[in-house]
Amino acid sequence: MLIEDYPGLAKTLMARSFAQVTDLKFARVQFTPDLMPMDVTGSPVLDPTTADLSFRPGPIFSNLLLADEVNRAPAKTQAALLEAMQERQVTVDGATHRLDPPFLVVATQNPIEYEGTYPLPEAQLDRFIVRIGLGYPTPEDEWRVLENRLDRRTDDIDLEVVVDVAGLRAMQRSVEDVHVSDAVGRYIVDLVSATRHRNRVLVGASPRGSLAVMKVARARALLQGRDFVTPDDVKAVAVPALAHRLILRPELWVQDIKSDDIVVECLDLVATPPSVPERGRA
Repeated sequence: MLIEDYPGLAKTLMARSFAQVTDLKFARVQFTPDLMPMDVTGSPVLDPTTADLSFRPGPIFSNLLLADEVNRAPAKTQAALLEAMQERQVTVDGATHRLDPPFLVVATQNPIEYEGTYPLPEAQLDRFIVRIGLGYPTPEDEWRVLENRLDRRTDDIDLEVVVDVAGLRAMQRSVEDVHVSDAVGRYIVDLVSATRHRNRVLVGASPRGSLAVMKVARARALLQGRDFVTPDDVKAVAVPALAHRLILRPELWVQDIKSDDIVVECLDLVATPPSVPERGRA
């Protein structure tokens, strides 16, 4: 998951809090221009007693890796995440090491500060299942933040574990039982296909985008207490699941047109199927 928003909006706190309440092994890496790939993946280390090389795992060998300000590191260091994000494994010095499930990468970046940064390549952006932003809180919500801080009398927040790793894995597996009808599945395909045929889009979403929409829509349906996906589930997740996968024509930067706008445009153009699931499959 890529969290793209302004500084100070609790991006890091959100990732750390999620790891705490789910009892996940958490690791945070501050991406900087001098960060090397081995600082993320780990590296072979010489054992002076045996004169043999042994692998010392890096912070990526966790359940939840927070890649803070991921666009501050050069491309070769960013690329150290690619294999792990897609294949749940890391290859170092010719040896492949599997990552223990569950494994999740949460990356953050600042959308307005580009000096000294290395924009994420399209191949890496496509690995993130969603890109989200938090936005500024409402005045009422911001006062609640201040009010809670006054009541705690400390900056530290104590969070209780609400589910263990085994329970989280069971929750993940339960998503596979959520039904996707042919009509809704074809609606996802048509929606993603529409992003490839807009005049203002240079490169549309790939089949990986279709899979991302389906996965997130199934999870949303489950959270809504349903065992089937509706078109509303697809519409709700389309922008975060697809917008970061589009490459717009360069001239659109001047017109202040964003990839989010293109996905919304496609949602308006593609016909919505009925919301009623197929008989006997709900």
